[in-house]
Amino acid sequence: MTDRAVTDDATLVAQAAGGSDLAFRALYRAYVRPVYWLAHRLLGDTADAEDVTQETFLVAWRKLPGLDLASDSLLPWLVTICRFQAANRMRRQQRDRLHTAAMVDESLAATVNIEQQVIDADFASRIMREVADLNQLDQDIFRLCATEGHSYEAAAAELGVTHGVVRNRLSRLRTRLRTSIEETS
Repeated sequence: MTDRAVTDDATLVAQAAGGSDLAFRALYRAYVRPVYWLAHRLLGDTADAEDVTQETFLVAWRKLPGLDLASDSLLPWLVTICRFQAANRMRRQQRDRLHTAAMVDESLAATVNIEQQVIDADFASRIMREVADLNQLDQDIFRLCATEGHSYEAAAAELGVTHGVVRNRLSRLRTRLRTSIEETS
């Protein structure tokens, strides 16, 4: 770099350290691209590189008042900050991946209960045997409302009966099933 560039960086750093937004903007414009490309090379992801670039300049803004510029350019200092920010992001992402994997493992272990699956399958089988003994209208009401989740109105419209018929028959069906299942348990 030329002597003019050294003076420019040194002057801009001093002004930015004194609180000059314009001086900091000039430094940002001068070094944002090299910092971004370094971050992108380290992280391999555009979004992460953009975030690390912004974090780098945020840290620089906060630390400028205590900076004693040791070289001709601010870039080596920004590169150091960028490397630390990228390393922090990679560690955080690794920690998040491990945490997510552990949560998935725990939730899978907690959700797979073979004994409960056997009990549930037996329970469903008993219900289906009871439903098979019902007349066709009651089977259709059970299928539409209890199995497929239709509203009383939708089931009534599909079956060509009134809302009250569906509601009353389904209520009786549930009572019958509950009683029958409790007796066999």
